[in-house]
Amino acid sequence: MSTLKFQSQAVAKPYFAFALILFIGQILFGLIMGLQYVVGDFLAGAIPFNVARMVHTNLLIVWLLFGFMGSAYYLVPEEADTELYSPKLAMILFWVFAAAGTATILGYLLVPYSTLAEFTFNELWPTMGREFLEQPTITKIGIVVVALGFLFNLGMTILKGRKTAINMVLMTGLIGLAVFFLFAFYNPVNLALDKYFWWFVVHLWVEGVWELIMGAILAYVLIKVTGVDREVIEKWLYVIIAMALISGILGTGHHFYWLATPEYWQWVGSIFSAIEPLPFFAMVLYAFNMVNRRRREHPNKAATLWALGTSVMAFLGAGVWGFLHTLAPVNYYTHGSQITAAHGHMAFYGAYAMIVMTIISYAMPKLRGIGEANSNKAQVCEMWGFWLMTVAMVFITLFLTGAGILQVWLQRLPESGEALSFMATQDKLAIFYWMREVSGVIFLLGLLAYIYSFFIGGKAAEKVS
Repeated sequence: MSTLKFQSQAVAKPYFAFALILFIGQILFGLIMGLQYVVGDFLAGAIPFNVARMVHTNLLIVWLLFGFMGSAYYLVPEEADTELYSPKLAMILFWVFAAAGTATILGYLLVPYSTLAEFTFNELWPTMGREFLEQPTITKIGIVVVALGFLFNLGMTILKGRKTAINMVLMTGLIGLAVFFLFAFYNPVNLALDKYFWWFVVHLWVEGVWELIMGAILAYVLIKVTGVDREVIEKWLYVIIAMALISGILGTGHHFYWLATPEYWQWVGSIFSAIEPLPFFAMVLYAFNMVNRRRREHPNKAATLWALGTSVMAFLGAGVWGFLHTLAPVNYYTHGSQITAAHGHMAFYGAYAMIVMTIISYAMPKLRGIGEANSNKAQVCEMWGFWLMTVAMVFITLFLTGAGILQVWLQRLPESGEALSFMATQDKLAIFYWMREVSGVIFLLGLLAYIYSFFIGGKAAEKVS
């Protein structure tokens, strides 16, 4: 028996399932890299560190994109109060994107990167060789084609249906995602200029338009699980999004400090980056306020936990840990250290991994025909997954922060004499890397518990009261 309001929402299911498979892959390659930090020759012949890192970061981006697409296909028809324009197009794009993504990852693993560049005719339009954007040019073109088809499908759905603030904010974020990705095709020879525009993709995604996507999904889930008036939630959403865009766009300046750019970027970057935690803090207040004011007891307790956890962890990771090293006088010493890695891990998990898992938690019982929520037994397992992953990520962040502080102290702030070399410093950080690796294993167990919860049977939780 279907519990979906619109049958076309079912196209979200393969997107969510494939996203979680890629997420497992991302964590496995993270564990391989973590071990290579302390056992340098571990799998060195089969999966060199640079390849493992490339796969780890690319899987992160691709699984989140699958998650965002699944989220949009699930919530846009319901918000627009009409069937998806073309479920068939959505499925064709799924298989195209899945095949292209899988082929690209296999290319990284099975072929030397320079050979892959030659094989994919990179010399005709050189775009390869930059972190996060290592994809061959033909893969990048494929991503653009998929994005255009995806936006067309959603746009036509919204045009024929109801226009809501959530759909408008989500579409603005998704269009921005597609537009800023176009800078991936611009690869100037000058390295400083290249990095300048490279951040237009990386920063304006994660600290700009992705925040709109996150805010829209969070608003949708909170409406469903709390029953609070849409008008109240939409007002909060507009305020948060305005703050996020104003601080995020000009906050790009904190990447321009040491790129031979004019000195005013140190002021612009520092001031607006200092404001960036505010929209995330507003999101915490917003989520907890809505849950406290709820008008209904929703049986999906796990989805509510994920929604609250997302706001808190995004604030800690993106807001607090971002602020720790974003001011130019501090960043002068911490730039490119393990403190950056600490911020990156918790921010990506808190803001984007968790929001995707929030909507998967809410939508999967309906997509699988179970009802409003999984059984209580399944939800307990899912909550174990939540706490294992979240606590593990907190410790990963703390251990990387400890490593970063010691790294800065030994390598960049010597009390007397010369600073230690990079490799000599890394040897001193080994204990932090080992603890980070253990935390990573616990995180993987949490992810497996989260996924396993969807396979636990039992009587579905009671209906909304």
